[in-house]
Amino acid sequence: MPNIMDILRERGFIKQTVYEDELYELLGKQSVPFYIGFDPTADSLHVGHFLALMAMSHMQKAGHKPIVLIGGGTAMIGDPSGRTDMRGMMTKETIAHNCACFKKQMERFFSFEGENAAVMVNNADWLLNLNYVDFIRDIGVHFSVNRMLSAECFKQRMEKGLSFLEFNYMLMQSYDFLVLCQKYGCLLQCGGDDQWSNILAGADLIRRKEGKAAFAMTFELLTTSEGKKMGKTQKGAVWLDPQKTTPYEFYQYFRNVDDADVNKCMRFLTFMDMAEINELTAYMDERMNKAKERLAYEVTKIVHGEEEAEKAAAQAKGAFSGDEDAMPTMEVTLESRNVVDVLCQLNIAKSKGEAKRLIDGGGVKINDDVVTGYGAELTDSQFNNGFILHKGKKVHIRVKVL
Repeated sequence: MPNIMDILRERGFIKQTVYEDELYELLGKQSVPFYIGFDPTADSLHVGHFLALMAMSHMQKAGHKPIVLIGGGTAMIGDPSGRTDMRGMMTKETIAHNCACFKKQMERFFSFEGENAAVMVNNADWLLNLNYVDFIRDIGVHFSVNRMLSAECFKQRMEKGLSFLEFNYMLMQSYDFLVLCQKYGCLLQCGGDDQWSNILAGADLIRRKEGKAAFAMTFELLTTSEGKKMGKTQKGAVWLDPQKTTPYEFYQYFRNVDDADVNKCMRFLTFMDMAEINELTAYMDERMNKAKERLAYEVTKIVHGEEEAEKAAAQAKGAFSGDEDAMPTMEVTLESRNVVDVLCQLNIAKSKGEAKRLIDGGGVKINDDVVTGYGAELTDSQFNNGFILHKGKKVHIRVKVL
């Protein structure tokens, strides 16, 4: 079997590593426990987590052991990073519920049973019982303030103001790595490249405290060709929970990515062979539509299963072919006949202002009729029996009225 670093490099995952030759040799000769941290402040993962989950899947298949670290300690404190107000404190019950939701979604990517079974741990188990003076004496002594302030993650915050909690975060995350090394033999921390300074600090702490090798590896962030983070829509985040983002909406998000992003998404977010990926994305013309359909199908199958992927693909074809029976369907009890209100109720528009802008641009059709004014209302038949709603060229929905 090829070394997992070769696989990850070929697919473009790896951004930075430390002691690379030593790490390559280690990953090639034994099973290595590794961890990635997740913030449990929501009850679902989203597309921003997708790349890390795929990396963990590749690594487990290559014989390495995933450790899912839930940041319950920080979540119970309330992390103000980048915020003007304190994030609401979370109860143990809420965190436990969110962890259970995460685990269910993660099981689509890697296994919590059998050989190299993944484990899920919560850093609240060790952070919340720390004696602060002992912690600073035992851990803080190994950190240079001058060196910390030179880290990119802190330099970016200095102009706006750096809270003491944020300054402590590097120590807390490094301590997590140390605890996992002691309890599970964890030798490698992975994460997004924006976490490089914190991950590197943890590897350095283990080498100082334990006198053994520890490693850091960061992955490329999932961004568009324009450098913007992927996974955001007008409705907000693209969630892995089908109740938050339906399988059809999930499929459509990837069906509509820019041509320039298809190859990257296939490499990062599918298990497709690299030769097939390069063949499908070799031409920047109408042939890219086939590649986008394949991408959308593959990612939907991973997250929601083959049956939902097949259904979403059929709905997408039905929407664009005009086949009403195959279109995605929304069942609602309408509260108003006004089209502006209907667009908001169906969450096609986030606000009345957005709905009006869509109408101004000629982007809304009810059945075959373009909506031309804010006062437009559904007919008796449409209000009582349903209709086909078109938003631009990409959103086509059959609305059933209950």
